[in-house]
Amino acid sequence: MRKEYFDYPDGDLICEGYVAYEEAASGRRPGVLVSHTWAGQGEPERATAERLAARGYVGCALDLYGKGVRGRTREENARLMQPFMDDRALLRRRINAALAALQAHPAVDPERTAAVGYCFGGLCVLDLARSAPRGLRGVVSIHGMLHAPKLEPKARIGAKVLILHGYDDPLAPPEHVLAVARELTEAGADWQLHAYGGTMHAFTNPAANAPEQGLKYNEAAARRAWIALTTFLEEALA
Repeated sequence: MRKEYFDYPDGDLICEGYVAYEEAASGRRPGVLVSHTWAGQGEPERATAERLAARGYVGCALDLYGKGVRGRTREENARLMQPFMDDRALLRRRINAALAALQAHPAVDPERTAAVGYCFGGLCVLDLARSAPRGLRGVVSIHGMLHAPKLEPKARIGAKVLILHGYDDPLAPPEHVLAVARELTEAGADWQLHAYGGTMHAFTNPAANAPEQGLKYNEAAARRAWIALTTFLEEALA
C-alpha cells in the first residue's frame, strides 16, 4: 500500500492531505475523503484512509486548518473549529478544495468520489453534499453535528447521504435530527439515517470516556457503523 502526504491549495493557504491506496491495482478507482474532528487531521483519520484503501478505494485524510496546524487541547481545538462554525461559506470552500485535490489525483476516478466525516467532520461532509459538487456520489456523517448553514440558494443534493447517529448525542438532539430529515427530503436527496439507542457522541472513538459531557465509546455501535459505512460506499460508488 502506498501512503504519502501531499500539499494542495485553498487560495493562498497550503493544506496537507494524506493519501493511501493499493499500488498493485491498475486504472483509476473511487476516492473517499476522510474529514477530521475538531482537533485537525490525525492518526484516526489517516488510519481510516488506510482501511478504505485496503477495500480498493483511494483514501484521503483531508486538512481544513492548514499544513502543520493541529489542536492539542480542547481550547485549541475549539479555537481552530470556531471560524468554520461562524462562516459556513469558508467551510464549504475549504472542503471543496480538498475534494478537488482528491479528484485530481492520478489514481482517482473524479466522477466517483465520496466523503466520510467524524464529529465536526460529519458536519463538514454534509456541507459538502449541500454544495452539490460534480463527481460526489455519497457522504457519510458519523456522530456529526447536523444543523444546516444559512446559505442561499439551496441546491438539490445529488449525492446519497448516510447519517450514523447516537440517539443520546447532546450535539445533535432530536430536533436537529428531524430538521435535517426535512432538509434532505426537500433537497431531493437519497438519504438514510441510522440512530443507535443508548449511544452518545464520539461513539467510534475508543478514547472517548466522558459520559457527563455526552461523550462515550460504544463498541457495538462503532462496529455497526463501519458495516453500514462500507455497505453504503459499495452502493454509492458502484
